[in-house]
Amino acid sequence: MNDSGEEPLIPSDRFLSTGREPPMDSKPVKSSWLVYAISSGACAAMNGAFAKLTTTALTTSIAEHVSTSLSLSPSNKVVEYAIRALFFALNLLFNFIMWTLFTRALTRATSTTRVSIINTSANFMLTALLGLVIFSESLPGLWWVGAAMLVAGNVVIGRREEKEVEQVGQESGGADEERERLREEEEEEEEEEETLVEESLEEQRRGGLQLK
Repeated sequence: MNDSGEEPLIPSDRFLSTGREPPMDSKPVKSSWLVYAISSGACAAMNGAFAKLTTTALTTSIAEHVSTSLSLSPSNKVVEYAIRALFFALNLLFNFIMWTLFTRALTRATSTTRVSIINTSANFMLTALLGLVIFSESLPGLWWVGAAMLVAGNVVIGRREEKEVEQVGQESGGADEERERLREEEEEEEEEEETLVEESLEEQRRGGLQLK
């Protein structure tokens, strides 16, 4: 026990014998990269929406409504330019956030390909929904075909990576078993050598007694 009255944590014999640290729980890391990838895709969609609002005629209508609510002339260009500048600033902000989240997802994930696909899928889906809600854009049949292909691609890549992880785990487990077997053989050889040495010493001692 230490000074605080708590017993120190002692690694198990299995990890001491193999020279490896006990495995840490990787579930939070696995889930965090997925959240970052989806969030970066969502920010990319917002980035595109604000970029389009910076130049579209829809912003003129928004500026007219804002000017009217402020008791100003509907054709007030100052309000329109201010709103377009705001949309442009939001465009830059979401672009920065998107790259920050995307970089974090890449550093936490084991596959850059999967991060890119999740990011693109989230961007694709949310962009279509924003286009439908904000710009009244329709979703043709080709869009649904592309969405289905993205989902299928995610499933295929996810299953392939799960198989690769299982294979690596099996290979690692086999290597650990081989090291354990070699260690046990070395211990048996050392015990046999010690036994032979003791028997030799015993024979020498008996021979010395007989000479006396």
